[in-house]
Amino acid sequence: MADVKTLSQVLIEELGKRTIEGTKLPDSITGNLNPAFPVRPYQERAFKFFKNYWEDKFDGKPRQNHQLLFHMATGSGKTLMMVGLISYLYEKGYRNFLFFVNNSNIIEKTRDNFLNSVSKKYLFADTISFGDKRVAIREVDNFQSVNADDINIVFSTIQGLHMALNNPRENSLTYDDFEDQKIVLISDEAHHINADTKKGKEVDQDELFEIVSWEGTVERIFRANTANLLLEFTATVDFSDDNLKAKYLPKLLFDYPLKEFRKDGYSKEVKVLQADLSPIDRALQAVLLSQYRRKIFEKNRLHIKPVIMLKSKTIKESQAFFEEFVSCVKTLKPEKLEAIKNCSSDETILKVFAYLEKNNISLENLIIELKEDFSEEKLISVNSKEDSEAKQLAVNSLETNEYRAVFAVDKLNEGWDVLNLFDIVRLYDTRDSKGGKIGKTTMSEAQLIGRGARYCPFQTTGDEPLYGRKFDSDLDHEMRICEELYYHSAYNPKYIQELNTALQEIGMKAKETKERQIHLKHSFKQTALYKGGHVFLNDRVKYLREEINSLESSIINKTHHVSLRTGYTKSVVAFEAQGNDRGANKESKDYLLKDFGTAIVRKALQRIEFYEFSTLKKFLPNLKSVTEFITSDSYLGKIKFEVTGLPEQVGNLSADEKLDAVLQVLNEISGVIASDKIEFKGSKEFKPRMMKEVFTDKTLNFMIDGGEDQEFGKSMNNATETAYHLDLTTRAWFAFDDCFGTSEEKLLIQYIDKRYKELSKIYSEAYLIRNEKHFKIYAFEDGRPFEPDFILYLIGKEKTDTMHYQVFVEPKGTHLLKADEWKEKFLVSIKKHFEVEQLFSNKKYVVWGLPFYNSTERMPEFEEAFKEFLQ
Repeated sequence: MADVKTLSQVLIEELGKRTIEGTKLPDSITGNLNPAFPVRPYQERAFKFFKNYWEDKFDGKPRQNHQLLFHMATGSGKTLMMVGLISYLYEKGYRNFLFFVNNSNIIEKTRDNFLNSVSKKYLFADTISFGDKRVAIREVDNFQSVNADDINIVFSTIQGLHMALNNPRENSLTYDDFEDQKIVLISDEAHHINADTKKGKEVDQDELFEIVSWEGTVERIFRANTANLLLEFTATVDFSDDNLKAKYLPKLLFDYPLKEFRKDGYSKEVKVLQADLSPIDRALQAVLLSQYRRKIFEKNRLHIKPVIMLKSKTIKESQAFFEEFVSCVKTLKPEKLEAIKNCSSDETILKVFAYLEKNNISLENLIIELKEDFSEEKLISVNSKEDSEAKQLAVNSLETNEYRAVFAVDKLNEGWDVLNLFDIVRLYDTRDSKGGKIGKTTMSEAQLIGRGARYCPFQTTGDEPLYGRKFDSDLDHEMRICEELYYHSAYNPKYIQELNTALQEIGMKAKETKERQIHLKHSFKQTALYKGGHVFLNDRVKYLREEINSLESSIINKTHHVSLRTGYTKSVVAFEAQGNDRGANKESKDYLLKDFGTAIVRKALQRIEFYEFSTLKKFLPNLKSVTEFITSDSYLGKIKFEVTGLPEQVGNLSADEKLDAVLQVLNEISGVIASDKIEFKGSKEFKPRMMKEVFTDKTLNFMIDGGEDQEFGKSMNNATETAYHLDLTTRAWFAFDDCFGTSEEKLLIQYIDKRYKELSKIYSEAYLIRNEKHFKIYAFEDGRPFEPDFILYLIGKEKTDTMHYQVFVEPKGTHLLKADEWKEKFLVSIKKHFEVEQLFSNKKYVVWGLPFYNSTERMPEFEEAFKEFLQ
């Protein structure tokens, strides 16, 4: 079939990528999400695509019955997306929402996410509000006689929905529910409702009443009202199926597959550990790794309990292995662990024993721990259907209960939402592939790994990403094992090859992974700069709201705009071309808020919940009274706005019109005040840290998935053949022995190489040092962490008053210039604002930042700034 554009591609072509990226998320989304779950960058992009789709006109946009697909990886937060979209669509007039999915376990989990405000996974904010209106969220059985001010949600399995609608009962949903009111249908795991499409059956409007299938039922209720909206969410759409491709590509609003999710660092790294051992010994290896992880977590003051899954082929085998495992732990002896140590060549297993030895933990003491942590009451079996339903709550809350191991066959599939699973032990050794094709069992095992590989959030310092991998650039770090999921298998090379192929196919594993070591040159380590010199870095400090004595200048200095209701109407002939009539003739007039009098402003404040004095004090801690807020020039006293309406209105406003105008302005201002959620700032003082403590040798991890990544992989293998290659071993001014950076980074190195002779005439020493996640600096305004790619260190030639320039340099690809603009503003501002304690009387330290280096678009700005070092 001919190539079909996705809906997201159409939007980008019609509206422009920059327009979409520059979209500001409305308060209806950001203000109604639980702040404990910050919106991730890809989720923010998804919201932006939806807002632009909903609010803008473009060729090909349907006039009614909008159906959209969000294709998002397992673990990427589809449920949070649903919560944000429910809030946004409520603001747009929707009140009734139908959530349906194929699995009853997912229903329970989602009900908890939406309704249980005391749950740790509750996704709405404590208070759901829209301007001055507070809203309740309620579960209902149907949409008859619901409260039109509430968010009303029906939860159903697709099976239950199909049965209820086609066999109607009292107080249950009927097709009539969908005919006289508009409804948002939210389909989770949406790939389950495509049986007719897969068969190539076209669902025609006239045939809807004849179709008795899940897909037919969904189509019928979706089409019952032209204002109905169908939002579909899934991690698995088979776009290789031409029928599914034709149905879904034109509806694909956002595509974020598992491959991108993993590349962006939101999953654990998957490792397959094959061992020629019996199943019980493989399980003991997993127990050792699990306990080692627990110790590493505890060492870093993290209360995270790692969990193991032990997967059998049949229920009978699982039950038998459960008994064997319980017995093995009860009778465990040091000799058993010694035997595992002696036969293992895996460096991670050996690292476990090295850790025990280094920390004086004897095998006898370790066994005492294991007998406690893996005792029978801390093991859970979910094999039979009855068991899995009865124990599903425990299995879905493994982060907070005492279970350390889960024994299962095939019950932990879609909907299993566990973050602290770190080991999966395959207790059987069979293959079901035929004719070179990946077998169903192997593919389901790969999908299980994908679900288990959700990242377990933790931070060791306050500025690390909570939900993303931190040690791809430092594989030797002890915490790296806390970012890895191990799949323990028997030694079976053919099976492992098939599993790796399956993992690559679903996007859970890169086609190629390369580890590269970079070392500081011996010559650089011998310099006085490295041995005794300093790197100056700033800190992220708590933003003290106590310093706030007024509204932001952007609020006070802005002219706000108010439109009055004119009552203008006009009837037109359908299909007749219309002229440039823009409605009634309007005029505008400027006012100050205080012109309307304290009484009207106070009345407007009382109508908007945000302006309760206790709330205002949270944002404006030095505010003494509501009267001060209304009258002081530091607050509302200087607020000005332009009123637009009919000529007879704007010059002689009624009391109601004045109140309406003030309400419009105050609602706009409240959104700006509420959006000021800055918790940190970057200090302007740059403190010294020893150079030798900041910069060390590193082991880096590169994942190569094809496309541009594949070209990068080739360049790593054939470095001398690339246009960007420079033999850095011969450049004494480059501190490391190699650089595995982007093309722009390598072009910067070439640029410095060309200017080095000029630098050496002015400076006694000049070094370019690559920052491989060695340090961060923090933006002055909001404390956002930033890792500049390079430091250029220049030492003057004077014997006295020697200048030491430490310059942050960031090469930037053209596609990121706009998105990372804040980083450039911060870099350029350092020169003006930095503060450094001068450590020595004969040395003067200066900290600067340069504009972005970009070899095609930004060279004039970069070179102009660089010239200062050559003068």
